[in-house]
Amino acid sequence: MSQYERKEQAIRRILEGTTPAVPPELLHDAVRRGSRSLRRRRAVRRALWTLLFAAAVAFVVWASVARPWVEPPADTTPPLTRW
Repeated sequence: MSQYERKEQAIRRILEGTTPAVPPELLHDAVRRGSRSLRRRRAVRRALWTLLFAAAVAFVVWASVARPWVEPPADTTPPLTRW
């Protein structure tokens, strides 16, 4: 008998056996933990969307004040060569 056949037989025995008894309070604990996890995920998602929105607003305000697309005025005058 090969190792593969032995593993397959062991798995079949486990699957055909009776299911173990589950404690009744396990359902309530799972629901409580799941809802807590869901609330936490929702809060993190809201915080990230708020942060993204604040960053977009800050960028728009900065761009409207700094106007980076406009060429800055020259600080010095060009040299006069033709007199």
